[in-house]
Amino acid sequence: MPTCKQASKLISMSLDRPLSWSEKMQLKLHLLICTPCRRFKKQLKLLAVALKLRRTMIENDQDIKLPLDVKNRILQAKESGSMQKPV
Repeated sequence: MPTCKQASKLISMSLDRPLSWSEKMQLKLHLLICTPCRRFKKQLKLLAVALKLRRTMIENDQDIKLPLDVKNRILQAKESGSMQKPV
């Protein structure tokens, strides 16, 4: 059975790609007994939904006068955490 650290990694990976059968089973077993990891999974899913919703709102915002490819690059940089914070 995976540790919480390994389970959280599997939870995160599951948002990016389908887990293998073995990974799914390991994660399911861990989640059966670990309340904090179940909570983490729920929170991560909520964040993913919120980001997707925000992205859709920005793409459809008629007040933003940027080409769609520029909007997409900004959103990708923001989601990846590579945007620099102002000094």
